[in-house]
Amino acid sequence: MDADAISDLFSGLGPVSIRRMFGGKGIYFDGVIIAVELRGELMLKGDATVAPEYEAAGATQWTYVHSRHGKSVAMPYWSLPDGAADSADEMEPWARKAYEAGIRAGKG
Repeated sequence: MDADAISDLFSGLGPVSIRRMFGGKGIYFDGVIIAVELRGELMLKGDATVAPEYEAAGATQWTYVHSRHGKSVAMPYWSLPDGAADSADEMEPWARKAYEAGIRAGKG
């Protein structure tokens, strides 16, 4: 997904900035990371507060198997909820939830 498509998708929230990170992109709103794009997949910031809503909407948490200990590691990012990628209007409430999760993460 190119920068223009990402900006368009998040336009309901407001202007986002996009930075390269970890071989992908970090998507920020008002200086707070709200999403990442890695290997062509867009994932929203999440936490325990919003996790039940993401799950109910069909999203899954990003996990990977750690190379040293072989255990599954859960990251604070979630696949897009069903329908979120269809339009800026569909993405807007989810982007707000991701922004709120990002703010909560910064207060720890």
